[in-house]
Amino acid sequence: MLRETRGIITAADLAAMKPSALFVNTSRSKLIEDGALVAALRAGRPGMAAVDVYDDEPVLDANHPLVRLPNAICTPHLGFVTTETYEVHYELVVQQILAYLAANPINVVNPDVLTRL
Repeated sequence: MLRETRGIITAADLAAMKPSALFVNTSRSKLIEDGALVAALRAGRPGMAAVDVYDDEPVLDANHPLVRLPNAICTPHLGFVTTETYEVHYELVVQQILAYLAANPINVVNPDVLTRL
């Protein structure tokens, strides 16, 4: 993320929102000033938030501040997951497994390991 865009949404910006407002962030978590969204939601301005981006992903901690807030809808960052994407990925995986079983591995990131088999 560019330094120029980090924290461009400030606590003051969020506090200026109506209590009925819904703040949605599906871009980058660091666009929001550190700690500002949780504090703003606790204060009720904006009234709700929906996010699928976090400082550390994936969120595995059930005690994550956003996850614990009743006025926050938190989902995994899965915008790239479509049926077509799965088909492409799984086809590639199957091709690689079949190639390996045929003793002709493909797409090997560290080919020097093949000399040790």
